[in-house]
Amino acid sequence: MSAVQHFKQLAEWAGMAIEVAGVVIIVIGALLAAARYVGHYRQLSSDDAYERLRRGLGRSIMVGLEFLVAGDIVRTVVVEQSFESLGLLAIVVAIRTFLSLSLYVEVEGRWPWQATRRAEP
Repeated sequence: MSAVQHFKQLAEWAGMAIEVAGVVIIVIGALLAAARYVGHYRQLSSDDAYERLRRGLGRSIMVGLEFLVAGDIVRTVVVEQSFESLGLLAIVVAIRTFLSLSLYVEVEGRWPWQATRRAEP
């Protein structure tokens, strides 16, 4: 196996590992957010507990999406170098970026470039 093929194989494994990490982050974040919700449900009002659940879940999804995008970029740029794969990468990154931005606005209640509007409970 040549050095280039070896590098491409390592990059593909790295990209897949980063994507797996993104999925794991989303799953663990969802479980932790649910566990905190159950723990806080009796201590806080149901609205406050629900709001914390939404923020915790939204944040874990945002971080997981960042890892998924990074994995896609590594695998596409290093491994699959074609205009078709680059076009698919652009579409996937655009969709995931839109999702991340939507989640950010939903969780934080503001655009990322705006000053902080509400305090963390």
